[in-house]
Amino acid sequence: MYRKRNYLDTQLNEYLDNPKFHEYFVFLVEMNKITNLTRITEEDSVYYRHFYDSLVLSKYLNLKEKTMLDVGSGAGFPSLPLRIIEPSLNVTIIDSLNKRIKFLDELLAKLDIYNVRNIHGRAEDFTERNDFDIVTSRAVARLNLLVELTLPFVKPGGYFVAYKSIDYLVELDEAKNGINQLGGIIEKVEEYAVDNEERHVLIFIKKIRKTDDKYPRSFAKIKSNPL
Repeated sequence: MYRKRNYLDTQLNEYLDNPKFHEYFVFLVEMNKITNLTRITEEDSVYYRHFYDSLVLSKYLNLKEKTMLDVGSGAGFPSLPLRIIEPSLNVTIIDSLNKRIKFLDELLAKLDIYNVRNIHGRAEDFTERNDFDIVTSRAVARLNLLVELTLPFVKPGGYFVAYKSIDYLVELDEAKNGINQLGGIIEKVEEYAVDNEERHVLIFIKKIRKTDDKYPRSFAKIKSNPL
């Protein structure tokens, strides 16, 4: 059963009362015994470090009737918690490991959620460029690599939002040239507390012009020669 937790942001408390989050937690822990999906399995940690952390984005962007691409979603973070609280959010998830996609397919059926696309593949092979209102990525790669795997898919006027640790400044500096080449600008960085000890940031990169069709390059090229 759900029990009340001492979330630092009370605005998100009501969202986490939704019983779908408990179903999500139970299924995640059950399937994690078979398929390695996350190292975080203790209930409070899942709620704080996965669910709560994912939902913080809802404070800063209007998700209603938006399209979202989640690159390297893993066990569904941040896109599925956001989809739970905003049913009109149209989500596409791409992940390179098929075992994760199978888990997500089963999870969505269990949660009775059907307007989510799960794609087994690599971001650099994805073809729907300049197409999404919001692109997210959480714990996937350094920002100077990540921007080329995400910004090409954001439509002009939309956002790429990177979930990062509080020690983000070096990464952001490394990524500035690539952000510019790919048609983005750094709009803002929002710092927030996950709990009494841990702090994270959301980096909002706004797309101001279309990305050239030659991006993203192969990951080997991205890794060996970041923009």
